[in-house]
Amino acid sequence: MFVGNGMGLMRHVVCAMSGGVDSSVAALLLKRRGYNVTGVFMKNWDSLDESGVCSTERDCEDAYRVCQILDIPFHQVSYVKEYWHDVFSQLLKEYEKGRTPNPDILCNKHIKFNHFHKYAMHTLGAQAMATGHYARSSQEDEEVFQQSHASPPTTLFRDRFEIRNPVKLCKGADLVKDQTFFLSQISQDALRQTLFPLAGLTKEFVKKMAAEAGFHHVLKKKESMGICFIGERNFENFILEYLVPNPGNFVSIEDGTVKGTHKGWFTLTLGQRARIGGQKDAWFVVDKDIVTGDVFVAPTTNHPALFRDTARTERFHWIAGDPPAELVRTQMMECQFRFIHQMPLVPCAVTLNMDGSVWISLSRPVRALTPGQFAVLYKGDDCLGSGKIIQLGPSEHTLQKGRERLVASQNQKDEPTPEPAS
Repeated sequence: MFVGNGMGLMRHVVCAMSGGVDSSVAALLLKRRGYNVTGVFMKNWDSLDESGVCSTERDCEDAYRVCQILDIPFHQVSYVKEYWHDVFSQLLKEYEKGRTPNPDILCNKHIKFNHFHKYAMHTLGAQAMATGHYARSSQEDEEVFQQSHASPPTTLFRDRFEIRNPVKLCKGADLVKDQTFFLSQISQDALRQTLFPLAGLTKEFVKKMAAEAGFHHVLKKKESMGICFIGERNFENFILEYLVPNPGNFVSIEDGTVKGTHKGWFTLTLGQRARIGGQKDAWFVVDKDIVTGDVFVAPTTNHPALFRDTARTERFHWIAGDPPAELVRTQMMECQFRFIHQMPLVPCAVTLNMDGSVWISLSRPVRALTPGQFAVLYKGDDCLGSGKIIQLGPSEHTLQKGRERLVASQNQKDEPTPEPAS
């Protein structure tokens, strides 16, 4: 939809508004650039926080006040059903399999950059959508608007021009805040039509802009750090509202002794401290057996049972749509890896499997590699995409024990066998 003004044609951009400082400043910047901006708040979760206050309503009110200050239209849209179906029920299935999922990555993939993207472009007739993520794409803003005029391909195959020129997802200027990790599963189509107004800014500068614009009500809010749309409530209590308790034993990885009991392996994730009654020393979760319900624990936070250097993903999602040419050609590629937002990048070698999954071999073992989390790959500033980790290589502890066994059996073979008595 074009809106006429004295300067010719104004571009219509729909900005996702969360009621937080980042999306508020994103909307402010879009308005300053002369776009016709509409702010939209997404409701994805029905809930009261633990003090009985509906935080969603408060966030919606905050987003609405920002739109009033900016004098832009405000809409709200509910994706409670979609969030439950595409994100939350998947999350519960993963926990039941003994994995630890990442709802924020799934929320961006299924809700913001799918349902919301379609709503912005088709229902509201925007020419681009925008979010307050600290990330950058390889397109200039002008190129984003050109995308909305290209009619979608009618054939099964995209034209070769589009395949040859995929849009890249690149790290934002604020490397501490960079959020490409959370965007690593979004589609090429959505990325092509998205503006990231905060691409070149630091968080400090964004806060300063919010203060100057009079967004004091959003500056007072705490940074949201909890699970996407579930907030910072006690996780064990929360998950036990949805999954049936399935008690089992805490078992020492070192000698197999039972150390205590737990309410269900899905309340625990690898690397976390296990709360075991009656144990004065700290124990840490190193593995789970979902058949027996045993959760294996080790006595130190950096125990060798927590360190591994290989993982396999399910089918890998490449931001470009296809795997890098170098990987297809040689089946092997060097790049960098992380599976937790803000963890230092680790150099790795990636092998492409026939089914589209990848094996990742790290240059050094990392602590608590966790099935269900996403392996996100980078080359320079480019986020290449991600794949869910579904299999781990052996831990340092297992390898150590294997080596000891090998040495012991070698020593046995080398011992001279006594001569039989004649």
